[in-house]
Amino acid sequence: MNRRALPALVLLVLGAAPAAAEMVMAARTIRAQSVIGPGDVTLGEGDAGGIAADLDEVVGKEARVTLYAGRPVRRGDVGEPALVDRNQIVTLSFRQGGLSIQADGRALDRAGAGERVRVMNLGSRNIIVGEVDETGSIIVNGTYR
Repeated sequence: MNRRALPALVLLVLGAAPAAAEMVMAARTIRAQSVIGPGDVTLGEGDAGGIAADLDEVVGKEARVTLYAGRPVRRGDVGEPALVDRNQIVTLSFRQGGLSIQADGRALDRAGAGERVRVMNLGSRNIIVGEVDETGSIIVNGTYR
């Protein structure tokens, strides 16, 4: 390669900016545990990874952290609206074959439908991990902490 062409090539490579893509940005400050509405977010241009690219990814979801106006919304910052709050008394359901057992438990975390949550069985004081169903009950598969 020609020595004169090398500096031009270096400038071309270093000066190349990453391609901008659409990303979801908060239109206003959204407090944690708030459900995000269509007017709360907007599309903007950016190049960061892990950022929601479509409004449908965040509208109707719950903010897990405070989202600040003008900043991008990361996919991990939102989730399904919580059906179970920390310290809430919930029903634990264990089903296997024809056997069905229900017990009371205390949720140790906040979670939405389809998310895993730790729960303390109030009868045995064991910590159990289960999945929140659409009714807010915890489906347990026998996993212990």
